Amino acid sequence: MVIKVIMLVVFFAGMVAVGISARRHAVSVQGFVLGGRSVGPWLTAFAYGTSYFSAVVFVGYAGQFGWKYGLSATWIGLGNAAIGSLLAWAVLGRRTRIMSQHLSAATMPAFFEKRFDSKPLKIVSSVIIFIFLIPYTASIYNGLSRLFEMAFGVPYAVCVVVMAGFTALYVILGGYMATAISDFIQGIIMLLGIVAVVAAVLSGQGGFMEAVYKLAQLPSDAAPTLGQPGAFTAFFGPDPVNLLGVVILTSLGTWGLPQMIQKFYAIRNEKAVRTGTVISTVFAVIVSGGCYFLGGFARLFDAPEIYGADGAVVYDSIIPFMLSKLPDILIGVVVVLVLSASMSTLSSLVLTSSSTLTLDLIKDNLWKNMKEESQIKMMRVLIAVFVAVSVLLALDPPAFIAQLMGISWGALAGAFLAPFLYGIYWKRVTRAAVWASFACGVGLTVGNLFFPVFGSAINAGAAAMVLGLVVVPVVSLVTPRQPDGRLKEIFSCYQVEKVLHKKMVVGSAKDNEE
Repeated sequence: MVIKVIMLVVFFAGMVAVGISARRHAVSVQGFVLGGRSVGPWLTAFAYGTSYFSAVVFVGYAGQFGWKYGLSATWIGLGNAAIGSLLAWAVLGRRTRIMSQHLSAATMPAFFEKRFDSKPLKIVSSVIIFIFLIPYTASIYNGLSRLFEMAFGVPYAVCVVVMAGFTALYVILGGYMATAISDFIQGIIMLLGIVAVVAAVLSGQGGFMEAVYKLAQLPSDAAPTLGQPGAFTAFFGPDPVNLLGVVILTSLGTWGLPQMIQKFYAIRNEKAVRTGTVISTVFAVIVSGGCYFLGGFARLFDAPEIYGADGAVVYDSIIPFMLSKLPDILIGVVVVLVLSASMSTLSSLVLTSSSTLTLDLIKDNLWKNMKEESQIKMMRVLIAVFVAVSVLLALDPPAFIAQLMGISWGALAGAFLAPFLYGIYWKRVTRAAVWASFACGVGLTVGNLFFPVFGSAINAGAAAMVLGLVVVPVVSLVTPRQPDGRLKEIFSCYQVEKVLHKKMVVGSAKDNEE
């Protein structure tokens, strides 16, 4: 216990120190929100990766999908690396950085306003972001606090409040640069920690081959492989269709999440984009692949401790129970690992939410002629408000972790992915198409809560994203486009005119060739 407490004290002290040291970068709106657009590839890549993976993945998703799909759950982690990291950086990174600077957009709502010349789009998108980031934040508190209860015996409510307080403190102090530096430190902890934990858990089962052998003996309890031994070690597992839905939501979803896209706004230069692509992908393979691979062995830890009073499996309890069998020193490593992942994601969420509300909703709409100093103060106040609201929700969460995250990701990515992706590549995207995507993403995700046509929130979120990719081009082709002159000015950022100065020579070009 002493070792675990010392590790936590050192960790929290380090994060506060980072916040204090980064204060000099948070004296302007651009510095507070984007770090002055001067963040290098390593910091940006780690900020992207640590914002991507949190306690939701390690505790909620790894436990739930490892239990359902066995070792095939590893595909989710590999999908996160290939689609959510590699392709996201390759397709979105460079063009997002260039156009966001050209349009002077520091947030996603500001991008929608200036790209499509519509202030209502900015206001509505900022409201969507604020509302649907809250359940995501609550799911992170939920997952981490379960580990704290297991490791320290500290009440859930105390865990939530303490973690929220420290996160708010260093983000309020240092803004984006504080989150970027702390994300880099936390990312290193995550890389080392996940390798150590996977090795320790497999060792406790007699090694990798022995663990796989045990898992292969277990019969599947899910259709279409009901009762079939070996399904949990099969290439695509017992339920490949629903597994694909999870891969789509957790991988493609990052393309439309404002807290992820905003990382591209801040990157320094062209070289940083290329380097960041490689770093981010490797990070995702190790961390996300490791989490889901670990969760794939969940069935080997079937015990009364993971069941609720109604006899159903409590998915959020699976990973904490697996880890409770580890030596104390490794439990301390796990707690710091998940704490690192969670605080980095939380800091990104609260900064995104506060900056969006301040710059896109309050400024010029509710507060005319808002000075830069007032904007920074308002963002700091809203960080505290956002944290407080999400804590209240986390203290009495309405659903288990994966459901909360599925609702959040489904609504945000379903609404924003298609218009943002098409918007940086295709001039023909119209304002009406953006509104249609907003309606589909939010409407389908929320509607599924009351009329569960798609079953889980995860499948509904995946369907919302795919639907948006179809709706936006269809609506764009039948609705009025922006003026050609305005479109030419918007997309001029991707074209650089070069003047070639050539020395005049005597005679004709043909004579000189001869």
